[in-house]
Amino acid sequence: MSEQKYKKAFIFLDTDKHASPFDMLLTLDLYPDSAIWKYENVTVEDAERLIYDIIFPRGPKGIKHTKIFINGRDMELTNEILRKIKKCMFPPFELSVIIDPRGAYTTASALVAKTLELSMSKNLGDLEDKRVTVLAGTGPVGRTAAMLYASEKAEVTITSRSLKRAEGLSEKINRELDEERVFAAEADTPEKIGETIRNAEIIASTGAAGVQLLPISILKEYGKKCKIVADVNAVPPPGIEGLKSSADGDEVLPGIFGIGALAIGKLKNKTEAELIRRAAEEPKGIFDYKVAYKIAKEIIMEKSSKI
Repeated sequence: MSEQKYKKAFIFLDTDKHASPFDMLLTLDLYPDSAIWKYENVTVEDAERLIYDIIFPRGPKGIKHTKIFINGRDMELTNEILRKIKKCMFPPFELSVIIDPRGAYTTASALVAKTLELSMSKNLGDLEDKRVTVLAGTGPVGRTAAMLYASEKAEVTITSRSLKRAEGLSEKINRELDEERVFAAEADTPEKIGETIRNAEIIASTGAAGVQLLPISILKEYGKKCKIVADVNAVPPPGIEGLKSSADGDEVLPGIFGIGALAIGKLKNKTEAELIRRAAEEPKGIFDYKVAYKIAKEIIMEKSSKI
């Protein structure tokens, strides 16, 4: 009797009202013969009920071909769902789980990797001991980028219009890393933003689409030590004035080189595609921001080795 063949199945658990078509389309292009289901407005309780219906029907062999993709804008909720799913799985009923809250993990991974790539190409060294300011750093992309920069042993300042919010996040990241590498700063005026970048060698803008966070005049006045600026916002106006979305190492001001949203987005898409591939080919595992950043670094290192 021939062994049963199992079709790859990707099940999207989204905390938002509408599941993101971006990730489903990317998955479908990678695996056109796969089956895709989506669940929306998913709560932790929903996830617990769903996971058992996901892991049991195909048995220990079939479960290796079933994948979960957790998504949604609420990063705390998506991570609560991940924790619940991890608790519900047990050998041999374990599968691969991807988590990328509205692309925050893969975007932040691409952002940090691109600044690392540019720093190395300009003979500025790696990210260790670099002073980094993450503008609007309490959002999903910003907080992930701050964590990644800190994990590379950079000194990170996260900004917010709410100092209390920034302080809460910096304390949380420092506890997780068991190091004091992340600091908070209030940035509700151009002058306060200027103070947050005064000592920064790298400035990363991670604010909302179409919101300018750093005027060029402030960068000129306060960014005397800055070498690299990067912006994830592709919707005009850019988060950093004067930085084109297509920039990939272009000089923005004398001695300051920039990376725009399109260059970051190109690496983000490659990173997410590889994240999905690895989850698809592995029988089990958690594919989160740590794995995404590892992939992004591998991509830029491979690219640099060919130059």
